[in-house]
Amino acid sequence: MLKKAAAVLTLLMIIFQLACKEQEELIEKKPNVVFILVDDLGLIDLGVTGSNYYETPNIDALAKQAMIFTQGYAASRVCSPSRASIMTGKFTARHGITDWIGAKSGEEWRALERHDKLLPAQYIHNLPEQDISLAEAMQNGGYQTFFTGKWHLGGEGSYPENHGFDINVGGWDKGSPIGGYFSPWKNPKLENKVNGENLSMRLANETASFIKETKDAPFFAFLSFYAVHGPIQTTKSKWVKYRDKAHNKGIAKEGYKMESVLPIRQVQDNPIYAGLVESMDDAVGVVLSALKEHGIEDETIVIFTSDNGGVASGDSFSTSNLPLRGGKGYQWEGGIREPYFIKVPWLKHRGAESDYPVTGTDFYPTILDLVGLDALPKQHVDGISLRPLLEGKAMKLKRPIYWHYPHYGNQGGEPSSILQEDGWKLIHYWEDDRDELYKLQTDIGEQFNLAEENPEIKIQMRKKLLDWLHEVGANLPEKDTEFNAELAARRHQHIVEEQLPLLEKQRIEFLLKDFEPNDDWWGSKLTKD
Repeated sequence: MLKKAAAVLTLLMIIFQLACKEQEELIEKKPNVVFILVDDLGLIDLGVTGSNYYETPNIDALAKQAMIFTQGYAASRVCSPSRASIMTGKFTARHGITDWIGAKSGEEWRALERHDKLLPAQYIHNLPEQDISLAEAMQNGGYQTFFTGKWHLGGEGSYPENHGFDINVGGWDKGSPIGGYFSPWKNPKLENKVNGENLSMRLANETASFIKETKDAPFFAFLSFYAVHGPIQTTKSKWVKYRDKAHNKGIAKEGYKMESVLPIRQVQDNPIYAGLVESMDDAVGVVLSALKEHGIEDETIVIFTSDNGGVASGDSFSTSNLPLRGGKGYQWEGGIREPYFIKVPWLKHRGAESDYPVTGTDFYPTILDLVGLDALPKQHVDGISLRPLLEGKAMKLKRPIYWHYPHYGNQGGEPSSILQEDGWKLIHYWEDDRDELYKLQTDIGEQFNLAEENPEIKIQMRKKLLDWLHEVGANLPEKDTEFNAELAARRHQHIVEEQLPLLEKQRIEFLLKDFEPNDDWWGSKLTKD
């Protein structure tokens, strides 16, 4: 009996040693990293995260092989600040890019005739040169670096190739797909080859080609989709599929309600957006297949996330983020909580979930840690390595997460700053100095403001938030001395009485059997699904 037990113990030790050797070999070989960033994708826009309308089989399969962070956050409610935080490991107030690059600020805001109480704060318009970007850190660590897709972190001189990427395909100063999702598009960094080519698929194919050419060397590939940003477009066949699916589910009588500033979508039944989401998922499938085809799937870390919440108001009014409140541009969870998946093949955490709050600044130190490169704590000062969680360990550190958006969103969000810590979320509004306080574990929809019921917590968190903003030198909005309350009221009345009914009408038109956007379906008719 003792001999049998000893034999079993010996066998277990051998298995353990082989597993350790396998992990050491992978680290020694420097694992590859594929980072997939989707633009404007909401948390509930995937099958794996709760949508019963959009179909995303490739991303769903990836999530089931990854660790799913159920409290994964973007670093901002809009794109450029969030992307800058991924690249720098810093919260937005610290790196200074607090709005999407190109948005008006200061007195220029008046030109939009929004009639708001504040003039939005000034902000930095390009990724700071003094920062060591994530790509530069990887490049310095011996990695071949590749970028394709949306950049939106500065103009000429501040493109991906100026911040550590050896190759840049399609990344420039614009934040939307100029010319649309079907070739010919208008992008000086992305050649038109075949009329009707799908933009998401083109970016995926460029990534797959890079993987093929670089498979024997460690690489860092950053696939940054323009999808699912507006203008939303799809093929006729995908539109038909989702129009029929919406009708089979039953069309809701009303699809919108008024939020504080703009109407906000309450249902996922937009067949154009659904087709755009599926095309993006098809493209993800191409990249994942390339890793498998070239035999490097098991030595490649894959990260998947979004830069802000789904567009429920403003822009294209594309999706609903319910049960989360708000969406892109908003201060509530719908604006900042995202799909957040990290697959590390040798850690065997398939489908595991973590409810530890994580954010976009954490990718930088996590990637360095996983591939065996030295941390840069003075650079990624607001990020932490998530490796312990990925290894199945508990994270003892409870750290505050800060958001700062001293601007008005195109989608209805208000100038505000946020502190989330230990399950509490405080939102401080700059227009009138008020606060909202939510307990997220019991109120994910942020319907119950507990600020008056918990004055000590509110005061403590408010002080901590304002002290931190002062410490990092955050820019703040200013009162507009030309604010006209009467004009503001007229604008709001117009939105309620005219825009809201028009949105409901458009929603139904998208679902009519004879709907046709134009003769060639945004130029897609030469494209096979």
